[in-house]
Amino acid sequence: MEASPAPGNICPPQRTARPAAGQLSEFCVANLDHNLLVLEANAEFLNYLGRSAAEVYGRTFSKFVHPSVERLVSQHLAGLRAGTRDRFTTRMLAERPSYTVASGVLTGIAVRKAAGGVSGIVMLLKPDRAHAVEGASESDQRKTLSELDARVLEGIATGISTARLATKLYLSRQGIEYHVSAMLRRFKTPNRSALVSKAYAQGILPVGQWPPKVSPENIH
Repeated sequence: MEASPAPGNICPPQRTARPAAGQLSEFCVANLDHNLLVLEANAEFLNYLGRSAAEVYGRTFSKFVHPSVERLVSQHLAGLRAGTRDRFTTRMLAERPSYTVASGVLTGIAVRKAAGGVSGIVMLLKPDRAHAVEGASESDQRKTLSELDARVLEGIATGISTARLATKLYLSRQGIEYHVSAMLRRFKTPNRSALVSKAYAQGILPVGQWPPKVSPENIH
């Protein structure tokens, strides 16, 4: 497994106009101030968001996070800002203007002053290559789900526990796990977070809808 670059080795982000869609480098980088506003971002990060520097700089980082993971990411950032932790790593979903979703692994690192307080935060993001590009070609990869699989996927995306989901769908816990395992294999994803990320990336779960609901055209 490749190690994340140390904060001191991060190349300074560049102020650039909207980058063209294309191959992303290994890491997207953004610098946040103590108020969690984006100060700078490299071209790869802007490409990941599908936005220009003018659309990103000076805005709260959480504005670019998909609602399904916004609460979790905000909690992690609050911990860094308060100085109760030095770093975190979590799954990231970003909303793009083109109504597609980009996914990846996000690491936040607190930058401390000499006195020990937090002066800012460095955000490193390793994008999922299959999900971090424009989504025009994703339609060919969409998969249909059974009615029951759709309800299970919606429950996972909402964050409902296995026990509650089993009660809601009149299944046993083993039954829920069976359907989850089958979808993990079918979508070639290693865990539930990646399954939800791929469902958003392929348009099975529409962006901007809460609670999550599988699109009717993806149910057979």
